[in-house]
Amino acid sequence: MISTHVLDTTTGRPAAGVQVILEEIDPFTVIGSAITDEDGRAGELGPAIGRPGNYRLIFETSLYYAKAGQTCFYPQVIVSFSVTDASKHLHIPLLISPFAYSTYKGS
Repeated sequence: MISTHVLDTTTGRPAAGVQVILEEIDPFTVIGSAITDEDGRAGELGPAIGRPGNYRLIFETSLYYAKAGQTCFYPQVIVSFSVTDASKHLHIPLLISPFAYSTYKGS
């Protein structure tokens, strides 16, 4: 299972309403999607990952900032990652602002 948490560092608050897409990379195949809740979380993105491989999360940041009446430099944030043990839960948080982002492997 893949989950995420998006925080807006310009407001110090969760980023609610961010569309997140989970794709397998080879070949590019959408396997899940969600919209972050009021706490900025997407608890389960699609079905469980069935096998090791390379995947990515696509965060639609321009849509989030447009709702707030702001523009941003990164219209999407794409985080690619490798799954080595498909039975384990992976949590991939994202910190955003209109002109920067950061991510890490969460727990």
